[in-house]
Amino acid sequence: MTAEESQPKAKKSLIINAFVMMCSGHQAPGLWKHPDDQSHRFNEIDHWVDLAKLLEDAKFHGIFIADVLGGYDVYKKSLDPAVATGTQWPVNEPLAVVPAMAAATRSIGFGVTVSTTYEQPYHLARRLATVDHLTKGRLGWNVVTSYLDSAARNLGRKEQLAHDDRYAQAEEYMTVIYKLLQSSWRDDAVQLDRSSKIYTSPQLVREINHTGKFFNVPGPSITQPSPQRTPLILQAGTSKSGKQFAAQHAEAIFVSAHSPSVVKSNIAEVRQLAKEKFGRDGAANIKVLALVTAVLGKTEDEARAKWEEYKSYASTEGALALFGGWTGVDLDKYGDEEELREVESNAVRSTVQAYARFSPKNFSKWTKHTVAEHISIGGNGPVLIGTPEQVADGLEAWVEEADVDGFNFTYTVFPQSFKDIIDLLLPELRKRGLFWDDYAAPGGTYRENFYGKPGQKYPLDEHAAAKYHWKAGVPAEEAPIPE
Repeated sequence: MTAEESQPKAKKSLIINAFVMMCSGHQAPGLWKHPDDQSHRFNEIDHWVDLAKLLEDAKFHGIFIADVLGGYDVYKKSLDPAVATGTQWPVNEPLAVVPAMAAATRSIGFGVTVSTTYEQPYHLARRLATVDHLTKGRLGWNVVTSYLDSAARNLGRKEQLAHDDRYAQAEEYMTVIYKLLQSSWRDDAVQLDRSSKIYTSPQLVREINHTGKFFNVPGPSITQPSPQRTPLILQAGTSKSGKQFAAQHAEAIFVSAHSPSVVKSNIAEVRQLAKEKFGRDGAANIKVLALVTAVLGKTEDEARAKWEEYKSYASTEGALALFGGWTGVDLDKYGDEEELREVESNAVRSTVQAYARFSPKNFSKWTKHTVAEHISIGGNGPVLIGTPEQVADGLEAWVEEADVDGFNFTYTVFPQSFKDIIDLLLPELRKRGLFWDDYAAPGGTYRENFYGKPGQKYPLDEHAAAKYHWKAGVPAEEAPIPE
């Protein structure tokens, strides 16, 4: 062992996000019934503004907003269970609320989920640039390809595109976005020259003339370059196509599993692929954020009492509706006491066997009710229950085993779960040197604060978007638009 190898690894300063959705409950269906929960106020702008101010005061890196474009209607072949239990239904459009939160803050970032499957890239480029302007560069885009057939049916298709076709479309989608946001305007195109009466120099705006399998977009972008030009790119796919996409495009990837051992190899594979195929420093520049739920108390007994109370409000029907949407499997067909690890369906057996293998509880039998209990609070992520010291130990174990860079904290009770994190957990993380005292670039862009690099407003030079950047002062002939 070399002297360098024998040195202890430096502790990571963790990236901490709040993980929310414009609905009630989010990853804890049924908890809207808890008397302290306010997640049902998601239609009120003060609800979101107050959250942003609370989290920025605590120096959270960002607010990560999930989204779906349809309802969970696989379970019982009906939307009714999701509707009745308030399981991610109703759900509002996430990008709309970001400018209001940004107006009340100055440093926290906003990661918003938007699909590449059902919206033209020309339109989305405009929406992203607009919000990046209004937030002064604090926007992130969680790129998804969607997974619900209910969304496809409501957006003009009988069913979803096949999985790999969705990613092929997403790949071309990113090319169009980069061309529009990075290449169609030079950095200094807007002149605002009153003496010459030139607002924008026509010579510094150009068409992109994109012709492809899925999209034909002449351009140029209808919006001028925003502070980041391209928002911070986030992504969450772990299929073969998803990992390839992440290795090329993602600045952060979001993982969810009940044990770090489940995602460890996927994380390493994405980073290695990024290095070998795309020339990126995946270890340093692809940040990995794990889903986690923390139930905190000043003592372990207090935390356990909270957990037992929260479980009493959880919805079995809501959890099974989520499971159906996530997996495409309707567990209603199975009996209440049927052991799901022994059923005929390979999809059900393999999914439930994976749950059983990594569950922190040793259930002797896995029925549909066991599955519901397993995911009814925290979804497909771990629930860490205990004192600040115990929860911090759990987070450090994830960092050590899976090499994650931070966490997306979801809630059980809104906003009390976040207040507990702020009051109890963050002081312990700071004591361990695991969380910063202030933003790296106060008043800066999401990318600057995410990477901890003041001045890094644009994608890193190694990133796929960088080669499209038409920089100030560079003649058009010296900055051709890549294909």
